[in-house]
Amino acid sequence: MWVWLAAEANVVHPPRPDTPLWAWIVFGVLVLGMLAVDLFSFSRKAQTRGLTQAAVWSAVWIGLAGVFGVGVYYVRGHDAALEYGAAYLVEKSLSVDNIFIFLVIFRYFGIPTVYQHRVLFWGILGALMMRAIMIGVGVQLIEHFRWILYFFAAFLAFTGLKLFFHDDENHDPSQSWAFRLTRKYIPMTEKMSGEHFFVIEQGKRLATPLFLVLVVVEATDLAFALDSIPACLGISHDLFVIYTSNIFAILGLRALYFLLAGAMSSLRFLKAALSIILVYIGLKMLLAELHHAQVAWAFKIPTGWSLATVAGVLVVAVAASLLFPAPPAPHAPPGELPSSADAPPAPGSE
Repeated sequence: MWVWLAAEANVVHPPRPDTPLWAWIVFGVLVLGMLAVDLFSFSRKAQTRGLTQAAVWSAVWIGLAGVFGVGVYYVRGHDAALEYGAAYLVEKSLSVDNIFIFLVIFRYFGIPTVYQHRVLFWGILGALMMRAIMIGVGVQLIEHFRWILYFFAAFLAFTGLKLFFHDDENHDPSQSWAFRLTRKYIPMTEKMSGEHFFVIEQGKRLATPLFLVLVVVEATDLAFALDSIPACLGISHDLFVIYTSNIFAILGLRALYFLLAGAMSSLRFLKAALSIILVYIGLKMLLAELHHAQVAWAFKIPTGWSLATVAGVLVVAVAASLLFPAPPAPHAPPGELPSSADAPPAPGSE
């Protein structure tokens, strides 16, 4: 196997064509169109998202990502399509751990399920802008300071090990910098007002607890992006490939949240799998840079191999979770978290 990898790494691939402007336009129109459908057709009124609707929307987003990947193949070539698929799978798999954090946040603040979709929708809109900035900066840093890839590789390995020992259930949203700054500098009311982020009381515009939750969710996604974007940069340095794969992955995050919310605790080996993936991508990045520096024993791991490795690790983790389930919690049915209605209210809330 190692001989094959070394030989594959030394294959000289033809240069890729530049991404035409129309490809960016098609991507933008597709994303904005789908968001408009969601906002004006499905999100105009607060309602609880059922499993069927969540499953349909998850399938729609995954299907669109797959169709777009075929388009990447015809526009950018075989290598770009493989990188797109690998980056999408990495981003999608890492986002599952973020779903558990969202569950903890909503449970902590006691946000009813009927309002969670609105928070996630606007949170993802903010994530689109943050990702564009962070990915653009990351690609430029690599182009001008290639040595930063060594830092990214070490950071991914460290993050993977940290994730392995981190317990999401002990996450306390009130300790985040976003929570403290929002409470300190933005006038707020302690009362929920339906799905509204702001209300007018005695002539003053005040933020509601739902807005505070939105800020915490945005800050959580920012922290998540600091892990996932370097992982994608370990797969590709192509701005078009990285950004489109990231956006398609996070656009489906909201539907995936409602689909997996009740089953997250059943995936007991998922966190270990994500830890392995991060360490693997860090190792792949390090080997690629040592190979670029002409270190004799180093080689580039082909993207197709990375795609198969990430997929294989995830399949093994899910299968092991199903074959060897965790013992049921003393006060909750197996595979379920306590509902938000049973959660204690946030400090100072009424």
